Amino acid sequence: MANLAEQIILITGAKGALGSVVTRACLDAGATVAGTSRSISDADFSRPRFTAIPADLSAASDADRLTDAVIQRFGRIDSLVHVAGGFAGGSPLHETSEETWDGMMNLNARAAFHILRAVIPHMRKAKAGRIVAIGSRSGVQPAPDIAAYSASKAALVSLVQTAALENRDAGITANVILPGTIDTQANRKFDPTAGNSTWIAPERLAALILFLLSEGAAQITGAAIPVYGAQL
Repeated sequence: MANLAEQIILITGAKGALGSVVTRACLDAGATVAGTSRSISDADFSRPRFTAIPADLSAASDADRLTDAVIQRFGRIDSLVHVAGGFAGGSPLHETSEETWDGMMNLNARAAFHILRAVIPHMRKAKAGRIVAIGSRSGVQPAPDIAAYSASKAALVSLVQTAALENRDAGITANVILPGTIDTQANRKFDPTAGNSTWIAPERLAALILFLLSEGAAQITGAAIPVYGAQL
């Protein structure tokens, strides 16, 4: 396991199915973690190095407030792990509602835009930083009936790779992970007939995130990393 004992890590979507696994993994690796979700409290993890800061990242003001709170408390943000997002689908493109389109763009693209815009200036000032975002295979390989989701995740990939290009001069790395279907309760409920033996274990994604935050990944940036497992 990577040693992240010196790191201050901001994790978005920290209370979600994947986010909670990532948060525990970072804490186990010795990091100090500021975790955010729309609803979250210190008691959700009960660790001395965990601080909960609720925020709705679809609102720019919340992203700014969150970032300022982390800086005020810890003095810096060494790494941003952007796990927050959402899924909606079930209709072909020509039947996709405005509500679904706006919801996916808010959760998967606008939220990422807001938190990247808030955090990057602090990393640039420090001349160091790690950014890891959770995208989706659908962001680079669209599938039927999830047009809004695929487009929003494609936007996320573009945002992260742009951040990598624009900030390589400041010692900041930015990478996005593209998992296939993740083995969570929500995905099992959405697709109960699927064989989840081929789905991606959250713990595997957490291990990859820890590596990308470590010194060993210092020269990896701008990567869109597929994690498809047996779903190839």
